[in-house]
Amino acid sequence: MNANARPIEDAYATFSDTDTVRLQRTLPGPIERVWEHLTDASLRRQWLAGGDDVQPRAGTSFELVWRNDQLTDPPGARPEGFGDEHRMQSRVIECDPPHRLAFTWDGDSDVAIDLEPRGDEVLLTLVHRHLGNRNRVLMHSAGWHVHLDLLVDRASGRQPEPFWDGWAVAKAAYDARLPA
Repeated sequence: MNANARPIEDAYATFSDTDTVRLQRTLPGPIERVWEHLTDASLRRQWLAGGDDVQPRAGTSFELVWRNDQLTDPPGARPEGFGDEHRMQSRVIECDPPHRLAFTWDGDSDVAIDLEPRGDEVLLTLVHRHLGNRNRVLMHSAGWHVHLDLLVDRASGRQPEPFWDGWAVAKAAYDARLPA
């Protein structure tokens, strides 16, 4: 990684209990632009996962489709255990455009993303709850960390680092930070 590469200390997730991850990032505004990166599948696929657009009302379903090898060029070295594509059905739990989006995750956990305008910038706060065990906390912390860094890079017009290389660095850092 180069000298400007993440993860940086203040970008790490915090853990409010044994199975909840909280991350924050500051993005260039306006808030409506950041909201579109969450809900528009063509924009979301540039930093997280494509699939379906998110309809802005509770109870609606959408699919997320990950193709992490396509997020950056080059993608970096994909770790063992990851395939070319992963699909997941989600359901909107709460939606208050353009401030809050909460949805189910993998059938047994949930994600809430809050956006708060801060002048010309937007503070994004992501909370992923009910992860269940240390390994899931570790994997999701590293994943969210790098995906959100990618969102910041894309929204800021910067060339991102190779996705998988960043994920490997973040995973090692979280492994050292999480209690055994």
